[in-house]
Amino acid sequence: MLSVDQILDNMRATDHFDALEELVDHLAVTGHLRGVETSAAMQAIRDREEQTSTGIGSGVAIPHAFIPGLESMVTIFGRSRNGIDFEAIDHAPVTLLFLLLVPENGFQQHLEALAEIARMLNNGETRARLTDAGDPDAIRRILEEHLDAQTGSA
Repeated sequence: MLSVDQILDNMRATDHFDALEELVDHLAVTGHLRGVETSAAMQAIRDREEQTSTGIGSGVAIPHAFIPGLESMVTIFGRSRNGIDFEAIDHAPVTLLFLLLVPENGFQQHLEALAEIARMLNNGETRARLTDAGDPDAIRRILEEHLDAQTGSA
């Protein structure tokens, strides 16, 4: 689960790669990228995004990349009030982003996390609640509720 410092609830970026850089920089500043150079993380993310945008539609993007030297998966949630031109498949601006940074040997964990996040953000009610949440604590509670519902520990 994300800590409050892994939730960036008012992103400033309006461009695809600027948004990714904003998320990575936030992870670095908050100490979540220990042992990994931000430039190396950005290069891996850029390489992945240049294959095809991870903007999956309905205002959602799930950028992800395998990062050399990363010991465990790192995730950050970002929300943009104004929308980000993310070259999404439906051409709609992205307002909700989950960035996954994955160790090179974390393929299975990567697939499971992508599937869970996609399942959660495929729900229009959940997207609306995340969009309308007042602050990072409220966002975190919504994410926890979803996880609890999925695991049956509500």
